[in-house]
Amino acid sequence: MQDLPSPRPVAPAPGSRVEVQSQFDFTGLRPAVVSAGLKYRRPKVWSYFFEAKPELLARKPSTPRRAESQAAPPSGEASTGQAAVTESSPPRPKQHTRIKPPGDVVKLSERLFYLLQPPLEYLLAGNTMEFPFEPFPYQFSGLAFLFPRNAAVLADEMGLGKTMQAISTVRMLLRSQQARKVLLICPKPLVTNWMREFKTWAPEVPVAPIKGSQSTRQWLWAADQSPVKIANYELLTRDQEFLLEQEYDLVILDEAQRVKNADNATSKVVRQIKRRRSWALTGTPVENSIDDLVGIFDFVSPGLVSKGMSVRQIRDGVSDHILRRTKDVVMSDMPPKLIRDDALDLTPEQYESYKSAEDSGVLKLNALGDEVNIKHVFELVLRLKQVCNFDPATGASSKLERLAADMEEVAASGQKAIVFSQWVGALDQIAERLPQFNPLQYHGRIPSNQRDGILAEFKQNPNRHVLLMSYGAGSVGLNLQFCRYVFLFDRWWNPAIEDQAINRAHRIGVSGAVTVSRMIMTETIEQKIHEILEAKRQLFREILSDNQVPPPLGLSPDEIFGLFNLRTPKGMITARVA
Repeated sequence: MQDLPSPRPVAPAPGSRVEVQSQFDFTGLRPAVVSAGLKYRRPKVWSYFFEAKPELLARKPSTPRRAESQAAPPSGEASTGQAAVTESSPPRPKQHTRIKPPGDVVKLSERLFYLLQPPLEYLLAGNTMEFPFEPFPYQFSGLAFLFPRNAAVLADEMGLGKTMQAISTVRMLLRSQQARKVLLICPKPLVTNWMREFKTWAPEVPVAPIKGSQSTRQWLWAADQSPVKIANYELLTRDQEFLLEQEYDLVILDEAQRVKNADNATSKVVRQIKRRRSWALTGTPVENSIDDLVGIFDFVSPGLVSKGMSVRQIRDGVSDHILRRTKDVVMSDMPPKLIRDDALDLTPEQYESYKSAEDSGVLKLNALGDEVNIKHVFELVLRLKQVCNFDPATGASSKLERLAADMEEVAASGQKAIVFSQWVGALDQIAERLPQFNPLQYHGRIPSNQRDGILAEFKQNPNRHVLLMSYGAGSVGLNLQFCRYVFLFDRWWNPAIEDQAINRAHRIGVSGAVTVSRMIMTETIEQKIHEILEAKRQLFREILSDNQVPPPLGLSPDEIFGLFNLRTPKGMITARVA
């Protein structure tokens, strides 16, 4: 084949028009065409709709902006440097609280749902969801923590408003249709308190308490008229058959330390409830040891942590699912809590009874030899603690004398006080011997249907100056922030329980400093217990951040034996403070 000559390039003149003519004729030739079908994957699109603020939608277009219609400020007045807004514009939120996706959310669509939402303050600023009181900034953070999580523990210190945060988040879930059936489980005395709080913070949400006869409760469990149901722990085992037939979008445990022991019947029933979300509310996630936290997470997120894990592993495992704040951190402007230890001496009558009981008791324990056990020692401790309150023969009491003197001052100033004791018998004696202060009693022997009336009478009647409460009935779920004085007539075994009791008064809404008087009889069993508990109280504060294995917070068997320097089968045990 002869090579075709190449055309010689000719440089065109500047500005001239050039026409190029091909030397080859392609007429009648069909070019060979190869078509390939390329399949492009259709992109998946997620769209989200966020309701605009009603105030912004209601703004009239004709209303001029202050920056446009108002004259410049007179000379000498400094400008803020911020864009001016109309008079009808809503105030800007003081801060922006973002709802962050939990760490265990891996689906892109779910993470985008939370990341693309406007700040929580804007979402809640509309007229469709009003608050009776302006929430604190840390409470907005609590809502942002709970809202996206299927597994969560809100462990704020008592008095910071866990109830309000839980109810408001439930309200948000119901409104966004992310939840339709919610079950709240709480101690029996707190059912009416939760009903009252729902009426305050979510008045439009129907709430049904589970109560009545067995047939009535069976109907209530199955009924769907109310999106929120409230049941008490005591009902769970009795109504297990009806309860486990249902499936819930959210189950909330209030005072979740009730399920810290995985082997009790209530804990077993709770873990069997069919649910999508599991929340726990507790001011004391750790009462005795780190195992308490593991027990709570057996409900919140089964299998996430276990008792065989190290403290560091447990902390890392639960860190994204637990939120705890204390008053000294988030409420820096809150009135202080003043702790006063009243060191008292036994009266002569009490001293004689105490020495007699101690000497005879220790002799008896030593006589038991290797057969002595914790029950024997515990009985002696309880007996001595009761003598520290009142002499069993004459009723003499240094504590009562001091309490009467302090109550004179409380009543004269028009204030109210709470007195805590672990014995109802001690409360009865105080009430009998201090009638001038018109005392009221609140403890486990008071019927549940009378307790709200007692609290209302105490709050509203100015002549009722003192409320006598047991630790068991008064350490959870009550709002008594109108009281400025708290007296611990005797000490509880666990500092966390004492703190719960104190925080009945020292909580949001308190108008002044709360004075806490802890009565301690010197050179007695009470002083020894006090020294041990004070060391353990510090451990409780550090337990969520300490890298070492923390010991139990309550008194261990060795420490109880050590209170009397008893010789056990393993030898002499001395009292240990830490």
